[in-house]
Amino acid sequence: MTDSISAPIAQRRTPGVAVARLFAWLVLAFAVLVAIVIVIIANLDWNAQRGWIGERASGVLKRPFAINGDLSVEWVRVRDGYGEQSWLPWPHVFARDVTLGNPQWSSESQMISVEELALAISPWPLLGKSVNVPAMRLTGIDVHVERLADGRNNWTFDLAGGGTWNVEFGDLVLEQGKVRILDAIERADLTVDITPLKAPVGFEDVMRSAESESRAESAQTIGEGAARKFGAAAERAEGDRTRTRRSSRAYEFGWTMEGSFRGSPLEGRGRAGGILDLRDAEDPFPVQARLRSGTSRIAFVGTLTNPSDLAALDMRLWVSGKSMSDLYGLARVTLPDTPPFATEGRLIGELKPDASVYTYEKFTGRVGGSDLGGSLTWRERAPRPLLSGAVQSNLLQFVDLAPLVGADQPRMPAAGEAGEVTPNSGRVIPNAQFRTDRWNAMDADVDFAGSKIVHAADEWPIDTVVTKIGLDNGFLRLEPLRFGIAGGRVDSAIRLDGSKKPLRGEIDITARNLEIEQLLPVPEGQATFGQINARLDLVGNGDSVAAVLGSANGELGMLIDDGAISKSLLETAGLNIGNVIIARLFGDREVRIHCAASHFVATDGDLVAKAFIIDTEDALIDINGHVDLGNERMDLTVRPQSKGLRVLSLRSPLYVQGTFRDPDVGVKKGPLLARGAGAILLAAFAAPAAALIPLISPSKRGDPNRCDALIAEMRGGAAPSANAAP
Repeated sequence: MTDSISAPIAQRRTPGVAVARLFAWLVLAFAVLVAIVIVIIANLDWNAQRGWIGERASGVLKRPFAINGDLSVEWVRVRDGYGEQSWLPWPHVFARDVTLGNPQWSSESQMISVEELALAISPWPLLGKSVNVPAMRLTGIDVHVERLADGRNNWTFDLAGGGTWNVEFGDLVLEQGKVRILDAIERADLTVDITPLKAPVGFEDVMRSAESESRAESAQTIGEGAARKFGAAAERAEGDRTRTRRSSRAYEFGWTMEGSFRGSPLEGRGRAGGILDLRDAEDPFPVQARLRSGTSRIAFVGTLTNPSDLAALDMRLWVSGKSMSDLYGLARVTLPDTPPFATEGRLIGELKPDASVYTYEKFTGRVGGSDLGGSLTWRERAPRPLLSGAVQSNLLQFVDLAPLVGADQPRMPAAGEAGEVTPNSGRVIPNAQFRTDRWNAMDADVDFAGSKIVHAADEWPIDTVVTKIGLDNGFLRLEPLRFGIAGGRVDSAIRLDGSKKPLRGEIDITARNLEIEQLLPVPEGQATFGQINARLDLVGNGDSVAAVLGSANGELGMLIDDGAISKSLLETAGLNIGNVIIARLFGDREVRIHCAASHFVATDGDLVAKAFIIDTEDALIDINGHVDLGNERMDLTVRPQSKGLRVLSLRSPLYVQGTFRDPDVGVKKGPLLARGAGAILLAAFAAPAAALIPLISPSKRGDPNRCDALIAEMRGGAAPSANAAP
């Protein structure tokens, strides 16, 4: 009975037991297989396999690959590891003298060479054609990066059948490294040495150190006094602008660099975060650098967000140097020639292929003795990048503006040296050449506003300057360019077409209601009054201010209404020609001027006086002749017609000849003025008088303009209304 009952039960259990036994045998067989593989791998002569490995890798990479030194594989169980590392040994590969070659067109045979490579490989992903390297150490790596002028580069690989394998890296340790960069497009030849720091350095420590070093370097560039003002302004601005984003990660690597970039020498040093930090898109990657190119210095401390994709940057940036124009070689930003400068601000960047945007936010700066501040944005776009933004200045030194118009910077007396500021060249009109070859590198749309302009130790009566700087395909515009000066206003437009060879320049200036007593340094006790209205409209060609004016065509008109002047006043103002003429005609006393009116016509840089009359209380003075702007020479004749017998010397004409720098004024030896010269002067002035009518306007004091009566008399008609539109 028992047998009859137990038999079916045994029959029912037999399949389960069989499966369990089969599974046990499979596990045992797999374990034996793994053990056999481990034993084979551990005892395999890997050096004998180097050629086979090199051939296989070279075929996939389409580059020569070789392991020239010892190759070994050890199975190591990592006691402090994670997952199966703690109980199952993993293969660890050790290789010496590993090289990866360059394409045949490269100037160097090797792209990468490594003195020693050690890495761990997770065995299980290999079954799914995935190489997982949880840890790797590189010692003595040497990398050669190269790009040709046609765009070919050695970091782009055309893999042969290797796309089915996936490679993932974990921890990476770098012990010493060197990177050589050759870029024909950017004309770069740089060598970078990378070394692990002895100990990690925190972000805030690096920021404080960089700030101290940068400001000390700025003091060497712009001087201690200017640096103190610059530092104080930078501290105030730092509180106004958004704080540079910090990183919780420490700096782990240091680097040094030397070579050349875009034809200029370049050297630098800096620090960066750990290599594995590059993969973290959440916590920004810390970077720091100090660069030197000629007299230019650039320093920054900040972070890269998601650096593997270069999504954004946020940095504190310091820049200083002998002239802003020197930055063109490094940054391809077209900036004017300036005196020594220093700036500090926050640089924010959104990095996108061919569409990156960089903003230098709320920066402060010092240029010579002038201050600057504002925000500028650099936007990559086709066909040219665009620089836009707004810049302000509370104090502009006139001497700092000289290079902006192509003038020589005056030579300042050395410390402890007696003497005055003197020009460096014998020319009066600026003669430095415009760098039009740089004007095609970018476009610009920048607003500029200045509160005050100071000339040497004396304040000029300029209270404001406002302009819009436009650059479009080599066409530079300062339009409008407005000054508040001497109680009046100057409206102007400067247009320079750098796309033409030679450059074409247009100068359009209108001055209204400029008070003479504010323009001239009036000696104590001597009164002066009156207003100046003027209009200049010239067009010329050339590669400097002197060349444009020396070839200019156009007109110049000026009216001076109801003023008083003397030799001592002109002498104090430094107007040598004027004080000599006044002394010859009137001695050294105050002379009341009812009206002075002039109209010059320019032809190829030669200004011819179509009319130039000065109506004083004693005489009617006619000036004729011409002024050669190209050669900076003049040849004028001054003919006074006395209104009475009080000034007998007015019967003798004067000449004004010579150069702008060294004029000669004397009495003509020729015939005396004929009777009725006044009528002749009026007749000569009648035709061009119409050109001066637009300059007639009522004074701001509400008084009628004295010149309108003179011009009306010369034209033989009634005086225009004081309320007529200018």
